[in-house]
Amino acid sequence: MIEDPPLLDIARRLDRPVGGLVDQFRDTPTSFIVDAMGGRGAMDWRIKPIGAVHSFVGIALTCYCGPADNLALCAAVARCEPSDVLVAATDGFTGTSVVGDLLLGIAKNRGAAAFVTDGLVRDQNDLDKLAFPCFAMGATPNSPARNGPGSVGLPVQCGGLQVSSGDVVIGDRDGVIVVPQANIKDVVSRLAAVREAEAEMLSGVKSGLKEVGFVTELLAGDRIRHSDNPGAKR
Repeated sequence: MIEDPPLLDIARRLDRPVGGLVDQFRDTPTSFIVDAMGGRGAMDWRIKPIGAVHSFVGIALTCYCGPADNLALCAAVARCEPSDVLVAATDGFTGTSVVGDLLLGIAKNRGAAAFVTDGLVRDQNDLDKLAFPCFAMGATPNSPARNGPGSVGLPVQCGGLQVSSGDVVIGDRDGVIVVPQANIKDVVSRLAAVREAEAEMLSGVKSGLKEVGFVTELLAGDRIRHSDNPGAKR
């Protein structure tokens, strides 16, 4: 006989990275950080800001809610600490919302940095007034139940990525990215080169740059074939 699962599976201890490392990502576009991670690291492109605030940096506190349920999120809010980003995995369920402005208002009161879900939210007008970073696949007025089962603090799949509590989560208008905790120092060290390269290119664009350097070299090289009859089939 299969026993009923516990309503919630909650991690006893959460390892959070040193705050100084997390601060290295502040005021940095998600695109820069992704470049420092080799061009990947973003959640599903449909997870975008809902409400008036479009950027955040913080430390993941994960919860698995499953479809049409938010018991685990309620428990995660009760455990969240300043700078935590509540990451609520719903298996991408879009039949109901997973949260509204009231529970997120409580999270804000506890000092949470943001909320991210692969599901939906509701109360968009009130979320605008709340001024709390909220990223989701969209919105619906349909409400969830609070039955469980679920988990808090354990690894989840959200927006196509595995997210573990303690990872760094960054969001802006382009989307949400996740820096695994084990990679934070390496990514921070690569960011300096990315920022320098971006600043150099931006300076060139503002000064009237009309070609990207590597394209100039490519066009002058022997890997280009010039066709005399562009309309002919190959």
